Amino acid sequence: MNGATTSAGLRAYNRVRLLRAVHDCGATRTRSRLTQDLALARGTASVLVSGLADDRLLHEEPSAAHGRGRPTQVPGPHPEGPLALAVDLREDSWEVAACELGGRVSVLDVRRHDGTPEGALGPLGEVLRGQLGRLGSRVVGVGVAVAGPVRDGGLVDVAHLRWRSVNVPALLGLGAAGPGGGPRVGNDTAFAALAEARRGRLRGIGVGLHVHVDFDLGGVLVVDGRPLEGAGGMGAEFGHMPLTGGDAPCMCGAHGCWGLEVGANALLRHMGLAYGGGQGRDDARRILATADAGSGTGDVTDDAAGGRTRGGGTSGGTGGGQVPSPHDHTGGGAALRAVRTNAQALGRGLAALVNAHDPAVVTLSGLGVDLYDRALPTLMESFGRGLMTIRHERPPVIAPSALGWQGPLVGAMESVFDMFLTVSGVESWRGST
Repeated sequence: MNGATTSAGLRAYNRVRLLRAVHDCGATRTRSRLTQDLALARGTASVLVSGLADDRLLHEEPSAAHGRGRPTQVPGPHPEGPLALAVDLREDSWEVAACELGGRVSVLDVRRHDGTPEGALGPLGEVLRGQLGRLGSRVVGVGVAVAGPVRDGGLVDVAHLRWRSVNVPALLGLGAAGPGGGPRVGNDTAFAALAEARRGRLRGIGVGLHVHVDFDLGGVLVVDGRPLEGAGGMGAEFGHMPLTGGDAPCMCGAHGCWGLEVGANALLRHMGLAYGGGQGRDDARRILATADAGSGTGDVTDDAAGGRTRGGGTSGGTGGGQVPSPHDHTGGGAALRAVRTNAQALGRGLAALVNAHDPAVVTLSGLGVDLYDRALPTLMESFGRGLMTIRHERPPVIAPSALGWQGPLVGAMESVFDMFLTVSGVESWRGST
């Protein structure tokens, strides 16, 4: 029920429905199709589109494919319409993008940072303030994905960086950016899962599981399109569950975390390289590239368990190894073992979560896609060995994310438009333009 009791209230409600439909379909459906989908009268739809165009919320373009007669129009974002500023704040870098209604993402800036709260958030805040000044009232909000648990509206812990209760909104210094107030800060895995549910392989799935892998991994259950983030908003932490039998200490304070065995840190540790503190992304990428070369040497078995390393936790290592070259076949073998060790741990943990939660689909983003592409047989064998017998009858689909590394960025965008695409949000736009 929409709760509208007047014609003006019903019109405002239908304006939001139409904008939401355009956004969710990626601005790809014709006006005629949207009219049918929303069960609107043609005249009503025409009035709504005209009013939204006058308010600089929608703009129509002719459909690329049409038959005889007048071209069919496709409603999409207005060139002067609302924008969400989205941020993916990783352990070693951040990325800022402007996102239109419909979901188109335009990256504005990418920078590395030094791992300290001030060194990461100070320059990021300067860039965001500059974009807010440049784009003005078009910005309806700022969404920030961070690589750690988030509570109380923006207090963040990033174990690898030793961040504890870092007040992200305060350090960004944005004030009330957009009609929703200050920045919307969320966990990167939860945002990636939200993006996958809206624009990826979890769309339309009743119960799904999403795992995002970077330096370590996070995971969250997705039910009816919403990540289950828990009572305090910190539920996307499957990586800190003891799912694979290890007992090494983790910097989060727990022991035996699944995330110790999956991700860039685990790859680096397996190769005897320095890890922790957000260092080593480029080395991890070279290990993955070298593993591709090693897969053709014939000197590596599929027994990933033989190379497992359980010591050291994630407190970091000085490392005594060397980054292998893709042209070094010996190094390729070692790199492939490291990748397969990661994939085996990933598969084992996924099996435990599937046994517990019974998802229809499991999606992987970030480095999870690389592990899927390079060591799928190892991942699936380990996954299968961990499943209950009844699960073998109808195992869930395991699939790489359709969004790759952009999941957290897209999810941050969705968090802003979720706030904006309400009657009050759209009305506030009318008042500001």
